[in-house]
Amino acid sequence: MDCVRLPSASILFGCSQRVRRFSIPPRSFFRGDPRRPPKGPRIIDKPFVGKLRVIAEDGEQLGILEVRDAIAIAEERELDLVEIAPTADPPTCKLMDYGKYKYQQKKKGNNQRKAVQRQKEIKLRPKTDAHDLLVKVERARGFLEKGHKVQVTMVFRGREAIHVDVGRGILRRFYDTLEDCAKVEKEPTKESRNRMSMILARR
Repeated sequence: MDCVRLPSASILFGCSQRVRRFSIPPRSFFRGDPRRPPKGPRIIDKPFVGKLRVIAEDGEQLGILEVRDAIAIAEERELDLVEIAPTADPPTCKLMDYGKYKYQQKKKGNNQRKAVQRQKEIKLRPKTDAHDLLVKVERARGFLEKGHKVQVTMVFRGREAIHVDVGRGILRRFYDTLEDCAKVEKEPTKESRNRMSMILARR
């Protein structure tokens, strides 16, 4: 029985047999699950056809290198070749210890979150009675325990503005009640004709 040789798919469908070479490597060349987009910068650890702009760990520009040469330098220095600007032409990579970099970034983020604090304001009047004053002291204590600063403002109305010493005395007593957990960051200061304030911070 004679075998009939069928024409190839390229002849039937008019497809070119020429193989196109991509400059962008498939995800399988990078660490991690190739089916998912990478979280954070990608680490290049397998060669592909193309070039990269490479920055050394100390910031020195190593220039535009073939991928295989960049990987060789990274392996020689026992560092990772991390892609930091994938959309640049050519893509830009930096040599670094990626594990150490991630740890430092996490630590930096934690420190920034700890540093976030707000300044709360408590307003008083020269005629604020003892009960209201105690309520506002406890409110300020709650703010201080959460790490916030507290601006205590004495508001004068009308003829009360001539009794500056009375207002300053109330502010000092306010602080004295919180002395176990607070410190004065700004002493009572008259800011305008009808306002005087001090700032307390957590001790």
